[in-house]
Amino acid sequence: QVQLVESGGGLVQAGGSLRLSCAASGRTDNRYAMGWFRQAPGKERDFVAAISWSGSRTYYADSVKVRFTVSRDNAKNTVYLQMNSLKPEDTAVYYCAAVPVVGLDIVISNDYQYGYWGQGTQVIVSS
Repeated sequence: QVQLVESGGGLVQAGGSLRLSCAASGRTDNRYAMGWFRQAPGKERDFVAAISWSGSRTYYADSVKVRFTVSRDNAKNTVYLQMNSLKPEDTAVYYCAAVPVVGLDIVISNDYQYGYWGQGTQVIVSS
């Protein structure tokens, strides 16, 4: 079992930046691929970004490519999502997710493959 706690959300003006963090605890000795997803009011949950266990591989949704950067510090059991040039359409609850990987340094964009989820952190971008 691994527990995930997101932080760093808040209210920001369009064009601004935020950095989200996702701290993992529990069975952190396993290797996990990590992902960020978001859900806007009345909409389905969407993929945002993913990072492999080593951090050497990343993958982004087209809507955030160039503006967002995912990274991780395995020594701190923390994954980050740096969000720049924020737009009102980025407003959503952002969730981090983890899935154990054995012998694979892969990125995963499908939410159904993730077994562990955080509680989410709200991001509001005002115009």
